[in-house]
Amino acid sequence: MSFEVIKPGLLSTIQDEGRYGFRKHGVIVSGPMDRFAHRAANLLVGNGPEAATLEMTLQGPILIAQSDMLVAICGADMGAEVDGMAAPLWQPFILYSGNELHLQYAAHGCRAYLAVYGGFKSDYVLGSRSTYQRAAIGGYEGRALRAGDVLEVEKEGLALEVVNEVERGSKFVSSMIRPDYRNNPIIRIVKGKEASSFTPNSWSRLLSQSFLVTSQSDRMGYRLSSEPKLELESGLSYEMISEAVVAGTIQVPSSGQPILLMADCQTTGGYPRIGHVITADLPLVAQVKPGGQLRFQEVTHLEAQEQLLLQAMDLKVMGAGIMAWLRGL
Repeated sequence: MSFEVIKPGLLSTIQDEGRYGFRKHGVIVSGPMDRFAHRAANLLVGNGPEAATLEMTLQGPILIAQSDMLVAICGADMGAEVDGMAAPLWQPFILYSGNELHLQYAAHGCRAYLAVYGGFKSDYVLGSRSTYQRAAIGGYEGRALRAGDVLEVEKEGLALEVVNEVERGSKFVSSMIRPDYRNNPIIRIVKGKEASSFTPNSWSRLLSQSFLVTSQSDRMGYRLSSEPKLELESGLSYEMISEAVVAGTIQVPSSGQPILLMADCQTTGGYPRIGHVITADLPLVAQVKPGGQLRFQEVTHLEAQEQLLLQAMDLKVMGAGIMAWLRGL
């Protein structure tokens, strides 16, 4: 079972849950920018969350199915088509051998995730299939897809009962639990370790201003812009001894313009950390295109934990229903 890549899209990479346990050696986590969409797509085709999906950014690829496959697409709406006919989003569907799957420009959102039953086969490095381009490890030869590549699938097989059930369209991710993707979302944050080092006006501006997502934004981090800039208390330096950072950390360099770290962020950073995006809201950030805007709202650590638990429970309940359906076929 495999796909032939006719056009690769703007940035299409294999991602799984990420590369954990090696940060002390300077190895970053990587993994999906939108973890909710990645996990939802996997659940819809009967995979565990650890299975590798194809993350597609802004402009999707054109793929030819070389066998019959159960697939699902979640995340940004890229106007997916199968042989010129609209394909569903947030629900499983069948690709038959020879079908052309064409994903176009993301009209709503920024990143979409293609899951296939069995997961994508790719390079397994340090416990993960995730692509990290700067180190050229994981994924498809450690890089984004190119025309002519062949994406192989881990497992074979597609039962007739699955085909019949999928064609009834009874399994999908309800809009009630999907993230509210917008190009100008309100993102919840908690205070960072150095928040008290900034002037009171700077903290107020962080919570009241809109921040532009600039074109210098990628999987490593979003460079944000707003005026007036964020300022430290008089006499304090923007340069500090490097300390741990993770996806969601908001650092402020000497320019006073924040950097919001994302999935491919470094393991340590030497700029003051004014805040941290709660994990449950990182999927919202991941779906904002350059040119979009972010606004921040402070919440407590307890609220951040509650939101992550609620999101996990939604996926768990959805996954239990889908797995019960698959076991019953």
